[in-house]
Amino acid sequence: MNIHEVLDLLHGIMYTTGIFNFQWNLAIMWAIGALFMYLAIAKKYEPLLLLPIGFGIFIVNFPLVPLMGYSQGHGELLRIFYHYGLEWEVIPCIIFLGLGAMTDFGPLIANPKTLLIGAGAQLGVFITFSGTVLAGFTLKEAASVGIIGGADGPTTIYLTQHLAPQLLGPNALAAYSYMAMVPLIQPPIMKLLTTEKERKIKMKQLRVVTKQEKILFPLVTAGIITLLVPSVTPLMGMFMLGNLMKESGVVGRLTETAQGSLMNIVTIFLGISVGATMHADNFLSWKPLFIFGLGLIDFAVCTMGGILTVKIMNLFLKEKINPLIGSAGVSAVPMAARVSQVMGMKEDKTNYLLMHAMGPNLAGVIGSAAAAGMFIAMFD
Repeated sequence: MNIHEVLDLLHGIMYTTGIFNFQWNLAIMWAIGALFMYLAIAKKYEPLLLLPIGFGIFIVNFPLVPLMGYSQGHGELLRIFYHYGLEWEVIPCIIFLGLGAMTDFGPLIANPKTLLIGAGAQLGVFITFSGTVLAGFTLKEAASVGIIGGADGPTTIYLTQHLAPQLLGPNALAAYSYMAMVPLIQPPIMKLLTTEKERKIKMKQLRVVTKQEKILFPLVTAGIITLLVPSVTPLMGMFMLGNLMKESGVVGRLTETAQGSLMNIVTIFLGISVGATMHADNFLSWKPLFIFGLGLIDFAVCTMGGILTVKIMNLFLKEKINPLIGSAGVSAVPMAARVSQVMGMKEDKTNYLLMHAMGPNLAGVIGSAAAAGMFIAMFD
């Protein structure tokens, strides 16, 4: 081999490295990935999701990596996770199975009026949908962006994958970001829309819910949802199966697996797959960046919708409901309910709102899924 052949060989090797294929927009995505990892590690904002999402954004934005968009005999590891987990809608459904196995529907069963609060908290979904259409998005894209306000990551992913898969990365990231920032976003809105007297309203202790009621609830709810919005049966069916497993008390090992190891595994795959969709070529454009602003407005209006629903209900109720629990009508479980508790105790340290707030919080999960089902029925 002569010197020219050696130089040609070295030249070819160098051009297969990322150094000679570097673009500055990739560095911007590194910074975005680092920001989400910082929020997860330093601020502990939704770390189970923001950490793998941030790392997925970081690692996929290197030149020529055989992960999502480059392949020369490689399996494209993250594309496999994305294809079988998200495109086939497996991961969101398994997450709902785990969530169901962790959920106690007792507060919702004990106070079924809170279903109305969960429905009212979907106000922002439909307002944002209308505004997004006016901003130049297609109807399907607008529906997928509107659902962000419900602060339900799996439902956002499920709907977006149905209607606008090209927006999966920014939509999922916005949904989980606002879920993580519930304690920052909601309190100012709650204080603005309520009076001191309203924030001090004490609610009666909830009645004890029987085991029979808890077993029947997932069966009845699954049946009603399947009849009314069949398109979300994969999500809500798995959610209610997980809850039935928990409440039946006869499949302890399955329940423990669903809420533990299985949930942890799919959370890893979900986070890194969502992050991996956010390559600089797709993300650094006006639509994904605009979605973050719309998502914030969406979430704020959903919070307002829940509070205003309670205030309207109080016009007709003898026993008043504390409007602070209205903000829990978004489906960020259980963070939104905890915020209601914290805000209530700031006004009166003896006012315990957590269990009362869990009712609209769980109703919000059902409400956001129902809204997603309506969008799928209309546009898919």
